[in-house]
Amino acid sequence: MVRGRRPGPMNGWLLRYEGWDPAAEALRETLCALGNGRFATRAAAPERRAGDGSYPGTYVAGVFDRLTDEVDGHRISNESIVNLPDWQSLTFRVEDGPWLDLCALTVTGYVQELDLRRGVLTRRFRIEDPEGRRTRVAQRRLVSMSDPCLAALDCTVLAENWSGRLTVRSGLDGTVTNDGVARYRGLDGRHLSAVEPCVHDQLLTLTAETRQSRIRIGMAAQHRVLVEGTARPAVAVPVDEPGVAAVELALAMEPGRPATVEKLVSLWTSRDPGVGEPGEAAIDELDRAGTFADVLARHELAWDHLWFRCDVEIEGPARASLVLRLHVFHLLQTVSPHSVDLDAGIPARGLHGEAYRGHVFWDEMFVLPFLHLRLPEVARSMLLYRWRRLPQARAAARAAGHRGAMFPWQSGSTGREESQVLHLNPRSGRWLPDNSHLQRHIGLAVAYNTWRYYEATGDTDFLTEHGAELLLSIAAFWGDLATYDPVDDRFDICGVMGPDEYHDALPSRDEPGLDDNAYTNVMAAWALSRALECLEVLPPGRRHELLDTLDIRRADLERWQHVSRKLRLCWTDDGVLLQFRGYDELAEFDWAGYRARYGDISRLDRILEAEGDSTNRYKLSKQADVLMLFQLLTADELYALLDRLGYRHDRRTIPRTIAYYLERTSHGSTLSKVVHSWVLARADRRRAWDYFLEALESDIADVQGGTTGEGVHLGAMAGTVDLLERGFTGLETREDLLGFDPFLPDALRRMRFRLRYRRHTEIEVVIDHQTLTVGGTATRATVLPVRVRDKEFRLDPRGTLEVPLRHRRPD
Repeated sequence: MVRGRRPGPMNGWLLRYEGWDPAAEALRETLCALGNGRFATRAAAPERRAGDGSYPGTYVAGVFDRLTDEVDGHRISNESIVNLPDWQSLTFRVEDGPWLDLCALTVTGYVQELDLRRGVLTRRFRIEDPEGRRTRVAQRRLVSMSDPCLAALDCTVLAENWSGRLTVRSGLDGTVTNDGVARYRGLDGRHLSAVEPCVHDQLLTLTAETRQSRIRIGMAAQHRVLVEGTARPAVAVPVDEPGVAAVELALAMEPGRPATVEKLVSLWTSRDPGVGEPGEAAIDELDRAGTFADVLARHELAWDHLWFRCDVEIEGPARASLVLRLHVFHLLQTVSPHSVDLDAGIPARGLHGEAYRGHVFWDEMFVLPFLHLRLPEVARSMLLYRWRRLPQARAAARAAGHRGAMFPWQSGSTGREESQVLHLNPRSGRWLPDNSHLQRHIGLAVAYNTWRYYEATGDTDFLTEHGAELLLSIAAFWGDLATYDPVDDRFDICGVMGPDEYHDALPSRDEPGLDDNAYTNVMAAWALSRALECLEVLPPGRRHELLDTLDIRRADLERWQHVSRKLRLCWTDDGVLLQFRGYDELAEFDWAGYRARYGDISRLDRILEAEGDSTNRYKLSKQADVLMLFQLLTADELYALLDRLGYRHDRRTIPRTIAYYLERTSHGSTLSKVVHSWVLARADRRRAWDYFLEALESDIADVQGGTTGEGVHLGAMAGTVDLLERGFTGLETREDLLGFDPFLPDALRRMRFRLRYRRHTEIEVVIDHQTLTVGGTATRATVLPVRVRDKEFRLDPRGTLEVPLRHRRPD
């Protein structure tokens, strides 16, 4: 049996695996998953069911269900994205032999290829059974980017040295459960009820309902048989299996004559706009779908249009180019134009698996910058997901004794807090309290995303109708949460957690929470300032309407001004911004000793807890915390905030702080190296490039040892793309102009991408080490102001601007 774990030869558009390797299937199923922004399906071999390393999974954005379990003496309620019926199920056997099982056969020439440009997954292999019969198999799969409720699969079988009966079995499997994450398997994963399969000749239908949320699912599959490319009739025999709609098709095989079975599938739910009964909608969809070739042609055209807007071309290492496109591909499969009407957020692990239960965290902070400048209507929709959940956020703030809106660290269907109250340390086997809900900075991420969207798009209608309400509600919460210390004339924010999840309390305290987390306080000052600025942008009538509706008075606005100028930051004696108050009193950590003892120490929280110790005792971080400030804010923005807060600084404040935390981070999150690369992009291009390459490898090489098989890390994927096109180019969309300050790493010779900025569409940007070229193609847009480093230019929308890049020393 041929085996291979790493991707084989790759060009800029083709992810290729060679060799059948059951142990690598979980990773391949995730990385080769197919989706369209509405639903996605893992790339499980269609002849396999869940188990032995394989896990078919299909997930629709926003389809959640809640179940309750008994855990360690506590009743725990978990809302999870639901694994829907398996539409891919298709297998075959020769005569009365066993059904296809590659683990029991001699397999040669096994190749699996994901064509990123076309959005098509192919699989080819040759098998020989114990009787010496040799058979070649080729399969194609897609989830349509043109028709958001359609998917398709075909399977071509060629008998090389035998003739006889081939029986193909195809089904819709409604017996699936949520079983894709090992640490959840002791919990109830049976989310589907009222499963009703039905067979009408070669048409399969299956309806089901989620147990708690009562979402109806309708699925239908139609088949067509071709011999040597010509459609032929085939007798369909229903299969009697509970919870499964399946049919068997008998084909007469002759050597050298290929036979193909095409399978078109439609999936609808009761959450879809414009749907009546989902089962009927699924059948109607198939009636108008056409053939496999028709579906494929429309699908390829839709991907062609998306790539025109979203591709990022680089001249550099071939693997980096391929992986970068893989990241864009999975981003667009999770959120696309088909996501706009779904009222669904951006799940941290994509629509590719069940890790984090499909919940929405702050990862949209890394995703939305890409969408702002390419698919602003999609970015707008993701922000509306948050706006629609403002009532729940306000209720959470009231329950905590505060005004305004307090968004949850983990969000699902309703916007209530979905964070765990207990989590399992697999190293010690103990269930431990989970205080991650104290990451109140999630609301600051919502505010940041809202304002950056407005800056990039100039969408005053959104700001007026929705964005301002988000900003003001979030500002009201932070203005109220801050407490005044009259002795120091400073405001404190207490009892929170920062992005570094290794610290949830001081070692001297019994209660959870930290005081004056630098990231939280700086971003709170930023959000309060933007809320006040937003009021100046709004039309007077809408401004007064919002202030009245939200019960925000003059005294509140004056308090926001005061808090935004007086929030406390803590510093070392030599001018390093401390992560939180008391951080400097923690012990230094024995990095060398623990690396020698454990090797991989990215999850120090688990290691230390198993030893009876705690990360709370040490100066260490799981991921960038303070350093996040230097990614989200430019140096000028940050220094302006420090001026506003009344703290002295110099031009070495940022580099000094970066150097301090670089030595104290374990990179236990895939987001961490994205941020570290970003903050080094100006000062140490070689090291920044190394971190960038490591970040690129996070999922394709499964650097966290099995986590990618549970779903992609979408924030890290999107973050690498954002780092490339904004971090290394200095791209900014502030002050009503498009700004650039390129500083490309030596290994990155050239890059090219398109973007949309406000009314300017299809702006093409080409950057190398000598020249920046900006080309306009819109005929109706006005002249575009462009700043390159410290000089301003004006781009005619039908012209091209070329600016020589003089050598610049690192900041």
